[in-house]
Amino acid sequence: MSNIKFGTDGWRAIVGKDFTEDNVRLVTYSIAKYVYDTYGINKEIIIGYDPRNMADIYSKLTAEILSDYGFNISYSTRVVPTPVLAYCAKNRNACAVMFTASHNPPEYLGIKFIPDYAGPATKDITDKLEENICNNEKREAENGLSGKITLTDFAQEYYEHIEKLIDFSAIKNAGIDIIFDGLYSASIGYFDKLLDNHNIKFESIHMKHDPNFGGGMPEPKPKYMKDLIEKIKLNKKSVGFANDGDADRFGVINERGQYVTPNEIIAILLKHLVENKKMTGCLVKTVGASLMLDKVAEKTGVDVVETAVGFKHVGQAMRENDCLIGGEESGGLSIKGHIPEKDGLLANLLVLEAMAYYNKSLVELQNDLKQFVGCEFVNDRIDFKLNNRSEIQIVIDKIEAIKSVCGLEITKTDKKDGIKIYLGNHSWVLARPSGTEPLLRIYFESDSTERIKQIEDEVLEKIK
Repeated sequence: MSNIKFGTDGWRAIVGKDFTEDNVRLVTYSIAKYVYDTYGINKEIIIGYDPRNMADIYSKLTAEILSDYGFNISYSTRVVPTPVLAYCAKNRNACAVMFTASHNPPEYLGIKFIPDYAGPATKDITDKLEENICNNEKREAENGLSGKITLTDFAQEYYEHIEKLIDFSAIKNAGIDIIFDGLYSASIGYFDKLLDNHNIKFESIHMKHDPNFGGGMPEPKPKYMKDLIEKIKLNKKSVGFANDGDADRFGVINERGQYVTPNEIIAILLKHLVENKKMTGCLVKTVGASLMLDKVAEKTGVDVVETAVGFKHVGQAMRENDCLIGGEESGGLSIKGHIPEKDGLLANLLVLEAMAYYNKSLVELQNDLKQFVGCEFVNDRIDFKLNNRSEIQIVIDKIEAIKSVCGLEITKTDKKDGIKIYLGNHSWVLARPSGTEPLLRIYFESDSTERIKQIEDEVLEKIK
């Protein structure tokens, strides 16, 4: 039996090694049984794929298998972003199957099962999917009749919804110099099309789908956006945007060619939604997100709900609370009125909208944010490849045993996801296993670059 596990955002594996036709069939059989047992045979299932190697081939296989079982399938006519497919699942009261490995290296592929609430599948659902796989569950076609496969372009359905959330006229009138880095990802043909539809001018680079993502990684981080950064440095009035492989994460570069952290973006957008759009509700953030968000929430009168790391936890909290905005430090967010799934396309548009409403550059909004909060917050993360869970637990136990760091006493300990120790008012350390890769992630935050380096050095020495 194959060791197929659903992490914080689906099952992912290397194509040709563990991501094989046999395993895709196993996962598809499991999904078929879960959907039938939960909703019945009349539940529509929509299927999409990102630009990765074999994503179109394996997604067609899944469509054929599910159709043979009797389900009616809407299958994407082209590469589609995860948030587009997720929105259409909600709009159609359908379940969705997305073939993507998000920001993982190009050799990976994955499957996300998206229930009809349009957010990541929660643990109770993925546990059931894994149980079905373990039992090699396979149900027969309903009454021997096949369902229908309908080829579908999901874009317009999504565009009509986004136009209700974003003030495109304000963005157009602001005349912002925009550069869009397609980054060879699923956002190509969607983010640029939304701008085109509203006659918003922009420049673009890397506007073709490539399963090897230009020889880099499908991740909107500075090391993979060097061309965008250099282009902005040549035109210091420009602001740049990119997305990851399936466009559920965002990456933003300011007018100085500097990467704007997701924590800053979420904080700026929280202020924008409260101050400019008069929206209400709570902030949902992960235990790995910055204390800066708590400060902004406090000053804007917004309650905070904190979850474990991973948008499946954020999405669930968004569904259970009156949520204004939900976000995570790795570059995912969504807002009230949208879906409980991260949407990098929406995030980029909201940044443009905030710039337009405030009539300020992104650098100015960052400076305003720092003054609003009253102090600086610096973040870092170090990833360690460890051989097994026991090694990870040893490191977590060592961090839990720490009594003080750099003269700062432990003020609070949090165990909702790994171990998080709070140091004074502005510093903390979080150690947790990745939900998508065989890594132990250690997060750090403090109020200066110098202090965070001191904390890192001392913590690493203590766990060495």
